Amino acid sequence: MKQYVLALDEGTTSARAILFDREGKIVSLSQHEFPQYYPQSGWVEQDPMELYASQYAAMTECVAKSGVSPKAIAAVGITNQRETTIVWDRATGRPVYPAIVWQCRRTADECTALEREGKSAYITEKTGLRPDAYFSATKLRWILDHVSGARERAARGELLFGTVDTWLLWKLTEGRVHATDRTNASRTMLFDIGACAWDEDLLSLFDIPRAMLPEVYPSGHIFGTVTIMGAEIPIAGIAGDQQAALFGQGCLSFGDMKCTYGTGCFLLAHTGETRVVSRSGLLTTLAAAPEGAPTAYALEGSVFVGGAVVQWLRDEMGFFDESRDSEYFASKVADSAGVYVVPSFTGLGAPYWDGKATGAIVGLTRGVTRHHVIRAALEAIAYETEDVIAAMANDMGRRPNLLRVDGGASANGLLMQFQSDISNLRVLLPRTREATALGAALLAGLAVGFYRDTDDIAGVLKRDRVFSPEMKREERERRLFDWHRAVAATRAFTES
Repeated sequence: MKQYVLALDEGTTSARAILFDREGKIVSLSQHEFPQYYPQSGWVEQDPMELYASQYAAMTECVAKSGVSPKAIAAVGITNQRETTIVWDRATGRPVYPAIVWQCRRTADECTALEREGKSAYITEKTGLRPDAYFSATKLRWILDHVSGARERAARGELLFGTVDTWLLWKLTEGRVHATDRTNASRTMLFDIGACAWDEDLLSLFDIPRAMLPEVYPSGHIFGTVTIMGAEIPIAGIAGDQQAALFGQGCLSFGDMKCTYGTGCFLLAHTGETRVVSRSGLLTTLAAAPEGAPTAYALEGSVFVGGAVVQWLRDEMGFFDESRDSEYFASKVADSAGVYVVPSFTGLGAPYWDGKATGAIVGLTRGVTRHHVIRAALEAIAYETEDVIAAMANDMGRRPNLLRVDGGASANGLLMQFQSDISNLRVLLPRTREATALGAALLAGLAVGFYRDTDDIAGVLKRDRVFSPEMKREERERRLFDWHRAVAATRAFTES
């Protein structure tokens, strides 16, 4: 019987289920969206029951419409939005509060206080992270502090904590398994990435009871089983979305780098068994690895606004009706006519980490058209990405010559060519654009012997297109110089 691997991909706005064959080709795909809620300015929440319901619906629909017998599914892998924090009742399975989403900024002042108190160095040393509301620890403490009786119940072991993967695993296994993988644990700001264990001092710092934390395993591991249409199938792989994409892109050695172009842009560079400490404002995190493999690390840099600038041009400025049309209109002009868009709508991410920065358009003249602005906005995504690539190269001591890409905006040929030009490296677009889901599927497949080893999965990782740099060095340097001037001007305006 031909066998398959199923990936469950719980993102920030939708749940997807993708069935892959052994060659990594998509057999079936289903997607169900779910809402986000904004109860106050800067707050972002989701309903955990809606997260689960949407993922379960996508899973069953994907299998049903594929025509594949559930008994032919060798394993299930889970990948997920990271850092989002959920607390639920162990006995009833009901959440005690809405999920606090990774984007939520309600604990930003608390993180600033940690920095003032001199706690940053210890947190970074243990976790590879910097104190920020982005991560789970302060979100979890907030729930314990603001839900009546929650802290006492958590200490008694009555409440459970998990990121989205843990919540899905617990629900899919009908409450039998409370666990996570190392990549998701490494994003909580509670996990020692050297010892690969929850850190008692950090638990004390944030006043988090150990009893509510999940067990932690390698990303490739048989966590439990899920019943799909009467078939018991092992859940054998879990990884946070960006680490899953790194694995799904075949980035398994020191210096291998990928960028996922989504609402933001997320760059990860594999650093092997070496834990590289960034001098450039980047984060150190754990990379996904099969069970039995050495602990692997990665450098990570996040661009807050990537594809979101295209959505802004579409929805707020009305420059086009469909996001994919941005490439068409941008190609109507040869360049941006000296216009630079700095899309720091929610601050600047790595390597600047300037949460107060606002957006700007500089270089406007009377001859500038909407086509120039559209092109400048697409180029901004590449400039922001190059800033992170340069920071990673500085930290690793060498610059890559290849960038693997995935995500929605990777389909924009103009953007990918400009990325190749401005970064002076080849850009590889894989055959399978669903790198995140594929990574989870490959990890699960390895855990159950569907694939023999990492060499066996190499044949799955086939390229679709390669972009090579065409821009002259002088032009590249001039454009980067002007981009950095535009960023500096934007930050100076905010400071004033």
